[in-house]
Amino acid sequence: MKILAHGLTKDYGNNRAVNGIDLSVDNEVYGLLGPNGSGKTTTVSMLTTLMRPTAGSAVICGHDIATEQSAVRECMSYVPQDMAVDIRMTGRENVDFFARLYGIRDRHERRRRVEDALEIMNLSDRADDLTKGYSGGMRRRLELAQALVHQPEVLFLDEPTVGLDVAARRSIWEYIVNLKNHGVTIFVTTHQMDEAERYCDRVGILKKGDLVNEGVPSDLTSQMKSVITIRTDSHAPLKELPEGVAL
Repeated sequence: MKILAHGLTKDYGNNRAVNGIDLSVDNEVYGLLGPNGSGKTTTVSMLTTLMRPTAGSAVICGHDIATEQSAVRECMSYVPQDMAVDIRMTGRENVDFFARLYGIRDRHERRRRVEDALEIMNLSDRADDLTKGYSGGMRRRLELAQALVHQPEVLFLDEPTVGLDVAARRSIWEYIVNLKNHGVTIFVTTHQMDEAERYCDRVGILKKGDLVNEGVPSDLTSQMKSVITIRTDSHAPLKELPEGVAL
């Protein structure tokens, strides 16, 4: 099991951000779905050793997040919501910089991995261009290349399509699914149900820190019903209602 968590909890003072969640993820695209403030980023921060849990435990690739942090970081990569691309550098230079951070010291091996990561993300033809000229979608793909350069077993993505247009979002998800086909376990947070339903193998729904449901996306969406409350200042009866709306 690549990701295994039991009773994972995080408190900020008297505020409980994540409330004792259990997770098991292996060789799949797993989507953690929830609105802003539901605890998604906090959960990922704990799993990636950026934040200590208040209670509970988790192991990544068999390594404990509390006692084996270095080993955890060696087997996984994390792409945060805010883009981490140096626009003063070329695409190749950005990926090479991350390869050095990951400790790939052999020059020939580092060059091979950089080229492989760029090719997987379809960036080879723009690798020597300054990234200030990249589109938002290209910069996100470059971040994925940076994360892949040390060949991780697990990839954590926090809202990877936020701020992108529809075409770029679709493209990023296609690359994410392709990574799973290359043997990478993907843990992704999102608040877009349509994306989770289309691309994730399983989805967990997080609400105010609680994992309230989990399963195959099609099963979860069939259980969900949308209720919209409309209030007006007028006391006059409505003569017409929008299509699909009933009293």
